[in-house]
Amino acid sequence: MLAFTGKIWYYLYMENDVLIAKLQRENAALNSEVSVLRAENAEINAKLNWLIEQLSSNKRKMYGSSSDKSAYDQVGLFEEGVPFVPVIKTEESADNAPPRQKQKKSGEMGSRLPPGLPVEVIECVLPEEEQVCQEHNAPMRPIGKELVRREVNMIPAKVEIREFWRYSYLCRACEEASVGSPPIVKAALPPQVIKGAMCSPETVAHIAVQKCVMGSPIYRQEAEWKRQGIPIKRQTMTNWLIRCSEDYLEPIYDRLHWQLCQHKFLHSDSTSFQVLREPGKPAQSQSQMWLYRTSGDAEHPIVLYDYQPDKKQERPRDFLAGFSGYLMTDAFSSYHCLPDDIILVGCLAHVRAKFSDALKVMKKDEDRVGSLALIGKQFCEGLFDIERDIADSSFDERHIVRNERSQPILEEFHNWLNSVQPFVASQSKLGKAINYALNQWKYLIRYLLDGRIECSNNRAERSIKTLVINRKNFLFSTSVAGARATAVFHSMTETAKESGLNPHEYLSHVFRTAAGVSLRENPDLVIALLPENAPPTCRVPN
Repeated sequence: MLAFTGKIWYYLYMENDVLIAKLQRENAALNSEVSVLRAENAEINAKLNWLIEQLSSNKRKMYGSSSDKSAYDQVGLFEEGVPFVPVIKTEESADNAPPRQKQKKSGEMGSRLPPGLPVEVIECVLPEEEQVCQEHNAPMRPIGKELVRREVNMIPAKVEIREFWRYSYLCRACEEASVGSPPIVKAALPPQVIKGAMCSPETVAHIAVQKCVMGSPIYRQEAEWKRQGIPIKRQTMTNWLIRCSEDYLEPIYDRLHWQLCQHKFLHSDSTSFQVLREPGKPAQSQSQMWLYRTSGDAEHPIVLYDYQPDKKQERPRDFLAGFSGYLMTDAFSSYHCLPDDIILVGCLAHVRAKFSDALKVMKKDEDRVGSLALIGKQFCEGLFDIERDIADSSFDERHIVRNERSQPILEEFHNWLNSVQPFVASQSKLGKAINYALNQWKYLIRYLLDGRIECSNNRAERSIKTLVINRKNFLFSTSVAGARATAVFHSMTETAKESGLNPHEYLSHVFRTAAGVSLRENPDLVIALLPENAPPTCRVPN
């Protein structure tokens, strides 16, 4: 009986072990399945957060402000000798801040108008029947007058016809003595800007300025001319611009290009540009408009646009042939194949913008306060605060202050970026901002090398913005020749603006002076027509 009972317990024990092993295997399988589900759930949540972030970013781009300013920025975080501690602006501190002083006006507009403008005097007098004293029935005499107010009267552009009548001269003595036809002498005519065309130098300048400065495309100008009673076709105006660009402006452009490459500090940027009829490319393809300009150290600023059918690395390399120095750019890969004597400098404003984008996609205010995105942006703001403090200093003083104040902040910023990178998703806005800063770091810190180097590429961004805004109006160029003319005319007008010139007066001066002359055969005239040598009549009154 005991042996039988022992066997029963033995079999029960063995069966229990089998059940336990089975349960353990099932539990391990369930744990493995739970781990897989958790990983899938984490991946789905990451994708969902990324999609929400992209949706928020796209909405902000469409409907929000593009400024990097926010209510969470703190000015003066990096005082000399004080370690960085993130300080956030709260609503309470904003309410307790002293009220901002309103800037005082320097006077009425009438006292700030430039001298030399034509003045129309309107005298307000009593009618003759009212110049009689009602009490004594005696005539009244004027005893003085006073200037009560001044108004600015804007006269829209008007159209007039210029007729050139040429006189012919004949000598009577020659007529009487001559056996054949006597010699006839005719007065000389001023040369035409385009032979056989009805356009004057001022007309071509007006069309160019309306398109390149005021952003009015040719088809709108065609409608405006028609309202003036003059049916000038858009094709005609386009041909005028292309012809004047090729004959008169391209030699000046080439000279400015040569002068640009003699500078040591330059800025560059690029944007897409569409040309409908470009050989070997469909109409929907995008070409590229490159921008190159001088930095703040240049005595005579130069802004040049360069149209190219693509954005290959050969484009900036060919344009900058002969240049040796520092080139401020963004992270565009085409710049990374330039010669060794061109030193690339990164843009700190792009870093700040990416941290600002990461800050803006956060939905709740409490999420922004103390966030990594805000801390990264505050590092950038601290560096920009130093640049604002030394904006009026000499280049040598800037170099000294940057190495004393900016370099420690940059080192701390770099250490912070390395410390937080492993804990941030690389595809998120914050992760992209951190990776961008780290990948560009060797270029970002190069502005410490010389006080003439700027810390951002904002100078080029402002220059290319004019073309970007105008492109929204005229959308595209029909031909390659039109795209090149657009680049040349924008170069001339932007350089004129940077040089303190009135673009219309400058272009009119160029076309009047160079009309009928081959500038490529007259290099001295090209130098005389450069913006830096423009007469005082082309300058904007102070």
